Amino acid sequence: MSEVKQALVQAADAARFAPSIHNTQPWRWVVRADRLELFAVAERQLQAQDPDARMLLLSCGAALHHAQVALDAEGWAYSVDRPAALAPDAPLAVITPGERRPAEPEATRHLQMLRVRRTDRRTVGEEAVGETVLDELVKATEQSGARLHVLGRDQVLELAVAVEHAQSAETADDRAQAELAEWVGGERPEGTGIPSASLPVEVPLTTVAERDFQTAGTVTAGGGHDRAATYAVLYGPGDAEQDWLRAGESLSRLWLSATEHAVSLLPFSGPVEVPFAREALRRILGGTGMPYLAIRLGLQDPAHTAPPHTPRLAADQVIDVMEEG
Repeated sequence: MSEVKQALVQAADAARFAPSIHNTQPWRWVVRADRLELFAVAERQLQAQDPDARMLLLSCGAALHHAQVALDAEGWAYSVDRPAALAPDAPLAVITPGERRPAEPEATRHLQMLRVRRTDRRTVGEEAVGETVLDELVKATEQSGARLHVLGRDQVLELAVAVEHAQSAETADDRAQAELAEWVGGERPEGTGIPSASLPVEVPLTTVAERDFQTAGTVTAGGGHDRAATYAVLYGPGDAEQDWLRAGESLSRLWLSATEHAVSLLPFSGPVEVPFAREALRRILGGTGMPYLAIRLGLQDPAHTAPPHTPRLAADQVIDVMEEG
């Protein structure tokens, strides 16, 4: 196998650790001699909660950024083609490597954060994230095309109402609840979904309620509240397919930067999945953009040990290495 192709295989393998909606991992990579192609996997789309595939595309965008992080860490220059119009059975994006040069130390750190990053649904610590760090997170988000709007106190209360209404709507939807049960709880030996070991015993009592997965986990939620948490909305200029892919890249970049600064990040997709709740987020943004996710940021509670990583599909289930010629 050529050096270029080996690097592309390693990039696709690193992308397996990307975050995704309910850990569905809805992506497939095709490694060719001179390029890496990213495809969506419709069989792992949430049909009831994500009928328009927005969260699927956002998840694939996070995987796309993870692959770029791996190439950066090995010193590869590359270009990324994101077709403006997505055709059936066509790739969402294509990475084409160029020349190799010495890797930047920052790129190596980002790759390390890729393996450390995880979702923590427990309460955060009692110390707020500093303004300097928040500024760094905002800048990191903007490097991939989306933006991060940090909410003021009154806007946090508006977000809490939107989240509550979205939760009520999805709880009343039998199809959504049945789908949730397929992806959440238990030991998840098949390599997808959220296991009980990654869920709190009970939903923490916070101003902005976390998603109620309708199943008890095994992790102690923590005794604090969210008074020191910072809430924000990830948003961008458009609602097209490539906008959601870019949003996923921005989420990945933001999450890795947050991990590097020891900041816990928890995404809230519920208020984006329900149309009237998403409109509420648009009003919070003052109509300046399209909301992609609500996000909680906070310093980890020093009493908490790191939660376990969610399971991952095996490499041969998400990566196809093509024999050329």
